[in-house]
Amino acid sequence: MTKANTEHPSLAIVIPAKNEAIAINGVLKKLREYFPAAELLVVDDGSTDKTADVASENGATIVKHPYSLGNGAAVKAGARACSCDILVLMDADGQHDPDDIPRLLEKLDEGYDMVVGARGRESQASIGRALANAFYNRFASLITGHSIPDLTSGFRAVRTNRFRRFLYLLPNGFSYPTTITMAFFRSGYPVGYVPIQAARRQGRPSHLSPVKDGVRFLIILFKVATLYSPLKVFFPASALLFLTGLFYYLYTFLTMHKFTNMSTLLFTAAVLVFLMGLISEQITALNYRDSDDSNNRHQDNKAR
Repeated sequence: MTKANTEHPSLAIVIPAKNEAIAINGVLKKLREYFPAAELLVVDDGSTDKTADVASENGATIVKHPYSLGNGAAVKAGARACSCDILVLMDADGQHDPDDIPRLLEKLDEGYDMVVGARGRESQASIGRALANAFYNRFASLITGHSIPDLTSGFRAVRTNRFRRFLYLLPNGFSYPTTITMAFFRSGYPVGYVPIQAARRQGRPSHLSPVKDGVRFLIILFKVATLYSPLKVFFPASALLFLTGLFYYLYTFLTMHKFTNMSTLLFTAAVLVFLMGLISEQITALNYRDSDDSNNRHQDNKAR
């Protein structure tokens, strides 16, 4: 790779890291070689090994947490600390190849506000995660009306001012990629995708926990729904309950000439689910309106 292909004005690369002393050395050496002018920020999220020392030896700026606050919290800390117009987010475990960064930046220059490195099936850690991610992607695509090949990828390039708008929405845990992707779609910011090949992580292995990852699966689905358009999920559920109640009422009326408690329960549940969706839709709209107002105030203050 030539230097001309890796130069980009005002570029910051933020790497959240926790106990990644083994892998981060090679990642930073490669980044410094390819992007000598970039601002390298390593957010040490409460590591108990020499992650911060290794990062410092490679010329990175260190943002250190006294204890682990979570991957999302580390990303937010890095976004607040950087002073560049373009932000690249990547992992410290060696899965994300710095060679792919120029492709993300080229796509960003086409007019996108965020570009995501989309992993293929061969890049998934296990069959279980591949199936879960495929379901996430399909579900999110249906909700937004846009093709989303990789909803949970943490490898992305984004315009810093756009990203900072949604810091208050981002969770401290590992589902921040889902949140920021849905927030961009909800606000009408164009999101692009570039296919990448993710390597196997270095250092400590990643294990799949049926309970922990199952709960995470459900939480991500709820986030997708509530962050973009809650009524797209609540209304079909409400309609299903209503139709079930209606058919059950017709059945009991024709067979027993009764309006049963079950029909009442189904109709009531349908109304409640619809109202919950309506309230959620209003809260979502208020969240994004508050974000717009806050951004406008920030721009006004800068102009003064």
